[in-house]
Amino acid sequence: IVTVNCARLLKADHHATNGVVHVIDKVIATTTNTIQHIIETEESLETLRAAVAASDLNSLLESEGQYTLLAPTNEAFEKIPRETLNRILGDPEALRDLLNHHILKSAMCAEAIIAGLTMETLEGTTLDVGCSGEELTLNGKAIIANKDVLATNGVIHFVNELLIPDSAKTLFELAQESEVSKSMDFFRQAGLSSHLT
Repeated sequence: IVTVNCARLLKADHHATNGVVHVIDKVIATTTNTIQHIIETEESLETLRAAVAASDLNSLLESEGQYTLLAPTNEAFEKIPRETLNRILGDPEALRDLLNHHILKSAMCAEAIIAGLTMETLEGTTLDVGCSGEELTLNGKAIIANKDVLATNGVIHFVNELLIPDSAKTLFELAQESEVSKSMDFFRQAGLSSHLT
């Protein structure tokens, strides 16, 4: 699937006497802002803005390149427990892993993303793309709130849920989501859960 600034190419190579015409499905708007500039001016990305500044990712997101940012909205950050959020924000390494898990190494417009695709993040982890009806899903969840916001160095898709990688979770959080969740009850009963958090 070929896209031009996230407009889908419908018909290619119509030859004319003075050139070639390619038909696309939308008007291409002028793009002048970097991903970082969009983060700094978009109200719904206020928490992300603070997180990016705290992890020194500003320079990456305003540098030349072609990235895809899956930008968690303020709503996405509000969905996770305050204690978990404060822990991640206070841990530079976990915060960087979290943010890098939301950045893809290449620009991927929604039209060009095919269900069944596995995409690699800047952190080296992977995200599975699927579909639910007409909506794209990430790791099985239809969480893309706004897609194809163009920047000079890539594209942004707003997501309304955080994608937390394992490296940004505590042992306790990891265990709760796995086959050893019942074992966690024993640790809690023995008064040892603090070691896992």
